[in-house]
Amino acid sequence: MKKLLLISNSTMAGEAYLGWPREYISRFLNKYDVKKVTFIPYAGVSLSPDGLKASYDAYAERVKEVFGEMGFLTESVHETDDPVSMVNAAEAIAVGGGNTFHLVYELHRTGLMQAIKARAEEGIPYMGWSAGSNVACPTLMTTNDMPIIQPESFQCMHLIPFQINPHYLDANPEGHGGETRQQRIEEFLVINREMKVAGLREASLLLLEDDKLTLEGSRNLRLFEYGKEPAEYPPGSDLGFLL
Repeated sequence: MKKLLLISNSTMAGEAYLGWPREYISRFLNKYDVKKVTFIPYAGVSLSPDGLKASYDAYAERVKEVFGEMGFLTESVHETDDPVSMVNAAEAIAVGGGNTFHLVYELHRTGLMQAIKARAEEGIPYMGWSAGSNVACPTLMTTNDMPIIQPESFQCMHLIPFQINPHYLDANPEGHGGETRQQRIEEFLVINREMKVAGLREASLLLLEDDKLTLEGSRNLRLFEYGKEPAEYPPGSDLGFLL
C-alpha cells in the first residue's frame, strides 16, 4: 500500500528551507518509524566551479541539516557507486526539487526510476517536493521547468494516475505578456484529454495513505479536466476520486 507525501514547494518567502512542511514531514516519517531517509539530489543543478557533484553535495548537506533537526539521518544516492542498491535497502525515500528534466534524465540513466517506483509500490514512505512530486506522476509534462537536458523518456513513476503542477499560480506577474499557468495546463489537456491535472499551490501537499488521498496545508487545490471549468478543493478534502 503506497505511502506518499507530495509537496508543492520547499520554501516560502521569509521562512527557513523546508520550513512550512516540516511538521507534515516529521509526522509522516515518525508514523512509519523511519530512522534514515535516502535522498535523491539530481534535480539540484546549480552553478559551481566544481561541477555537479559539488552541487549535489551542497544540496544533500542542506537536506541533512533540516532532517537532522527533525531527528532523522539521511544518505544521498550520489555518494555511492551503486545507487540502486542504496534505494533497494532504503527505509524511506525523499526526492528533492529543482530541474525536473535533469532529475528525470538521471533517474532513467541510473536505473533509479524503476527502482524507486518498485520500492514505493512495496509500501516504503516516499516524499517529494516540487520536481520530486512531478516524478511521482505518469510523466514530467506538467512541470514548470526549462528542458536543460533531454531525458531518455518523459515517463515517470506513475505512482499516482494524475498529473501535478507544483507551484501553481493563478495569474501571471504584472507586465508579463505570456500565457497564464491555466492556459499552459489547458494546452496539455488538449493533447492529453483523459488526464487530470492538480494545480498544487504553494503551502499545500497531497498525502496518500491507506488508499486515501487528502489535500493538506493552507491553500486550495485547483483541478483541471479537459472540457470542464477548473474546480477548487479546500484543505482537508478527500481526493480519492483521482486515484
